[in-house]
Amino acid sequence: MAFVEFSLRGVIGSIQGATGSTAFPVGLAFGLAFVSYLLGSVPFGLLFGKMRGVDIRRVGSGNIGATNVGRALGRPWALAAFLCDFAKGWVPSALFAPAALRIAGGGDHRLPALAVVAGGAAVAGHVWPIYLRFRGGKGVATGCGALVGIDPVLFLVGGLVWLLTLALARMVGLASLAMGLSFPLAAWWRMDASDSFLHGRVVVLGAGLLTLLVFVRHRANMARMLAGTEPRIGAGKKRSESEEDD
Repeated sequence: MAFVEFSLRGVIGSIQGATGSTAFPVGLAFGLAFVSYLLGSVPFGLLFGKMRGVDIRRVGSGNIGATNVGRALGRPWALAAFLCDFAKGWVPSALFAPAALRIAGGGDHRLPALAVVAGGAAVAGHVWPIYLRFRGGKGVATGCGALVGIDPVLFLVGGLVWLLTLALARMVGLASLAMGLSFPLAAWWRMDASDSFLHGRVVVLGAGLLTLLVFVRHRANMARMLAGTEPRIGAGKKRSESEEDD
């Protein structure tokens, strides 16, 4: 944490100096988003593949997420990729945001908004990584990690919806879409009407943006669902390598 606070202090101070602004939220938000985006951009799936002499982008769907890692390297590596992608969202929202708040000395009421900024930037980094010319994964695992850091209840609700949908429909893509829809609804349910905008409502907004991103990144899955060609778990149908991961 000492290294995190030192790094954030330098980034935030540099941005405030460059913009000529000493306003607490501006420099803090930009500095926090910048550091979180860089962490989110780290392509762990690709790195694991390189460790095994495999370019994940040339295997299966070409996606750098855990599903394609599992296809190329096996389940243990898929689990490792998922956990690392999950951590890319959790660390900024659960650790970076409080550290930045301590550095700037703001009130605790700003923490939910900062956690949303940090988690959202990490998800953006995974989906549009600067290290891979802005071609990344779908952001589901990183988004889930960010939600755990913001409010674990949102992740628990989404996880239950995902499991229930998967059990009923046996389609991972549909389960991911249903989980995405549950996020802003759960956030709205959790919001106290007395909260300020920077408290509960910004979490609803962040969850809604994550849902939008989930749907955008699952366009191919939705097209296959409408065409009736989306693979189902246990259907015995071999999945085409040209299909995208869920």
